[in-house]
Amino acid sequence: MNGHWHNSRFEALTAAELYAVLQLRQDIFVVEQACVYRDLDGLDAGSWHMRCVSGEQVLAYQRCLPPGLSYPESSLGRIAVPASARGTGLGRELVQRGIDFNLAQWPDAGIAIGAQAYLRSFYASLGFVAAGEPYLEDGIFHMHMQFKPGQIPAGTSPGHH
Repeated sequence: MNGHWHNSRFEALTAAELYAVLQLRQDIFVVEQACVYRDLDGLDAGSWHMRCVSGEQVLAYQRCLPPGLSYPESSLGRIAVPASARGTGLGRELVQRGIDFNLAQWPDAGIAIGAQAYLRSFYASLGFVAAGEPYLEDGIFHMHMQFKPGQIPAGTSPGHH
């Protein structure tokens, strides 16, 4: 799938860009996953908003959060790819771009995520390791994971971008 990559501070997003991002997040995390939760959690204003867009459609999205905003480390969150773009490698490219951005932006901070537990092996293939046991958040099992370069499990390889 062809798209253009953008990474913007919250205040640089246009109203239309913000609307498209929030619509994607609601479509996936609230409607598709049948989960009622507070998406507007107060963290958007301090985050970078990375997305791949084609025309008006957001094909991939994530927040890149600075250290201290959500975790002591930098973090990635609200990682979303619409059903129409899944299976294309876009999710892997999105997370790899997020890792690269966070490492460049905050090189000594590390990266933490609160991953949905069923995606553990996906994130492990990109260099994240589980930090603790699964926990229930908003009715969905999650896991704290930390980026540990060089500890990628055998038999997996990181995505190329």
